[in-house]
Amino acid sequence: MTNVIKTLTKEDFLLQYIGLEREGLRCDENGNLVKSKHPESFGCKLTNPYITTDFSESQLELITPVLTSAEGAYDFLENLYNIAALEIGNEYIWPQSMPCTLEDDIPIAKFCDDEKGQAAYCYRQSLLKKYGGKRQVISGIHYNFSFNEKLIRTLYQTSQNKSYKFFRNKCYLKVARNYLRYRWLIIYLLGGSSIVHKSYDPDCLNELENEYMDSKSSRGALSYRNSECGYVNKNDLYPDYTNIKSYVSSIEEFIKSGQLESVKELYTQVRIKAHNNDDMLRSLRKDGVNYLEFRSIDINPFDKVGIKKIDLKFLSLFNLFLLLKKEVDYPDFQKESSINQFRVAKYGFLNPELSKNGQDIKMDKWANQVLGEIILLNNLFHLGQNHAIEYQKQKVEDHKNTYAHRIFSKVKEEGFIKAHMDLAKVYKADAYKDRYTLKGYENLELSTVALVKESIKRGVKVEILDPIENFIRLEQNNHVEYVKQATKTSKDSYISMLIMENKLITKHVLREHDINTPVGEEVLPFTDRNSLFKRYKNKAIVVKPKSTNFGLGISIFKEPTFLFTFQEALDIAFQYDKTVLVEEFIPGQEYRFVVIGDKVVGILKRVPANVTGDGSSSITELVAKKNEDPLRGTGHQKPLETIILDEPCRLFLEQQGLNFDSIPAKEETIYLRENSNISTGGDSIDFTDDVADYFKEIAISAAKCVGANICGVDMIIEDISGENPKYSIIELNFNPAIHIHHYPYKGKSRNISGAVLDLLGYPTQS
Repeated sequence: MTNVIKTLTKEDFLLQYIGLEREGLRCDENGNLVKSKHPESFGCKLTNPYITTDFSESQLELITPVLTSAEGAYDFLENLYNIAALEIGNEYIWPQSMPCTLEDDIPIAKFCDDEKGQAAYCYRQSLLKKYGGKRQVISGIHYNFSFNEKLIRTLYQTSQNKSYKFFRNKCYLKVARNYLRYRWLIIYLLGGSSIVHKSYDPDCLNELENEYMDSKSSRGALSYRNSECGYVNKNDLYPDYTNIKSYVSSIEEFIKSGQLESVKELYTQVRIKAHNNDDMLRSLRKDGVNYLEFRSIDINPFDKVGIKKIDLKFLSLFNLFLLLKKEVDYPDFQKESSINQFRVAKYGFLNPELSKNGQDIKMDKWANQVLGEIILLNNLFHLGQNHAIEYQKQKVEDHKNTYAHRIFSKVKEEGFIKAHMDLAKVYKADAYKDRYTLKGYENLELSTVALVKESIKRGVKVEILDPIENFIRLEQNNHVEYVKQATKTSKDSYISMLIMENKLITKHVLREHDINTPVGEEVLPFTDRNSLFKRYKNKAIVVKPKSTNFGLGISIFKEPTFLFTFQEALDIAFQYDKTVLVEEFIPGQEYRFVVIGDKVVGILKRVPANVTGDGSSSITELVAKKNEDPLRGTGHQKPLETIILDEPCRLFLEQQGLNFDSIPAKEETIYLRENSNISTGGDSIDFTDDVADYFKEIAISAAKCVGANICGVDMIIEDISGENPKYSIIELNFNPAIHIHHYPYKGKSRNISGAVLDLLGYPTQS
């Protein structure tokens, strides 16, 4: 077998399909369980595939899709945490498996009033009656995985089994049995619930307290969650993992005898998952095993996500160990494994004796044996995961390196509530710092990121089809939409896009509908520039490409200019299009209106790229300093764009008698270009609530006259109060950047992504 599987590559072994579920209680700043409803912004609890509830209305559950690496699973779970943490207002996500401060009345999650919703609520009521609400709000990490199919098929070549499905089932059942045997190691390495608040279950805690103390009063408990005080069935239940038929039959017997209400109530440490988990037992019989779910993992208080990336990498190695490790047949292995689980959970700091095939062995000795075998696998197949193994060995060598001991020590020093809430507040602040990012999708434009995050929040399934083109697929309730760059959708026709792309045609259509727009003319490469200049030499003008976006190639002259600068402006514009527009300059302030459907959903005043002098630095140096702001980047992947000193900047500064080496006075603001596009380094200020409705109606009319459902309207206004109704629309945009409204430089954030999803037929579902 070794010779056969050595033909596989490192990638073949490490490619595993991983999905994570992380539960977490919502609490207030004092560590008390909140009783507010699950946020409506997360949509339907029953259908949201990413953010839902577990037992309690106050218990979030974050669910990743299936990812192909530990890194990918971690990053997506972090994205979910960031979205959830920022959506719950002044609440926090409790950073530990055992609950925060509890009262006796735990709010049960309530669902929609259909048959499925009623069944979910009734099931929780029965759990409340049977186990009590406090045990039901214990939280954890559920780790779902399956192997690369190529690995299983390669192993199949060495077997005598005629049926591949039968062999595949055998592999996963073997992994499940071995996981039960070795789960004590995962509880030790990843345990993080060594301390519990007194409001949890005083009787249970008092009963176990004496067991958890040795003769020197040194606490040994490592994981209350995995102890008898944790999430366990009323009676010890041991399903038959011999084969799928016996496994299903044993669970059916538990249900028939009344020990379980349904298969969901089986709180074993590993679950065999089916292709159709809504009808799990029948699906297992028919189609076999789909994947496994490990349920022993505590929330790591010292990681925002709840589990460290390096621990996820180790679990990928551990899975291979479970698959390839030879089993020792021992009829009472499940009972023995349960005893080992509780011993480690209760005495893990004290290096307890465990039972290995009926023989006693010290926990650290056995742990080192297992890690030694994992090292051999790592070396034999050149997996390169030495760091992940070494990290676990440090915990075995000294229990003070475990998360359980670290949180116990922190609580002992700071107090239970403060120790945990300090961590929760740090994680929420970190989520705010990362509010505009989507880990693992850094090459997406920020507008696309904003739409993806809003889709996840609402429970709309997202698939990134082409990250370079920012092309995504959305699906909910069999309703599919394709979107490019966040605002190119099926709701706008191709001709509407072409009209807005061509500035000359845009003006023609606007004038047909009596909407004000600057007077100008079209310029071709062979146009007589001297004659053209004579027509405009005494006027304030704008020179820009006919078909462009993001403010590129635009030169603005508020005062009459010279022939040579005029010609330079034409040369710059011709770099972006074969046709250029020269039009009158309209005085006033420029505002970007975003129209979605028949509403203005955001208005920004865009301040041109600028620097403020310090009395000693040149303009070039000031720009470099301003570009150090972490909110600035390139390619629309940050809220603000990096300022670039280009030819239009040079021309504009020249009109002010300045150049790149000029040194502005202290506190003097120098504007680097006239056009105020955020894409060219400008600053964004929200004015949605300040602009008169009169101008909003004009923006809506402008969008409608070109047939656009999603439109950016650039309007020059002298008085936004509307007392002076003078205005002029200088441009319509078929692909308006929406991230600048989500993350303005100043002012209120506007949820433009939500308006796009409403238009596409994905409203927030209650």
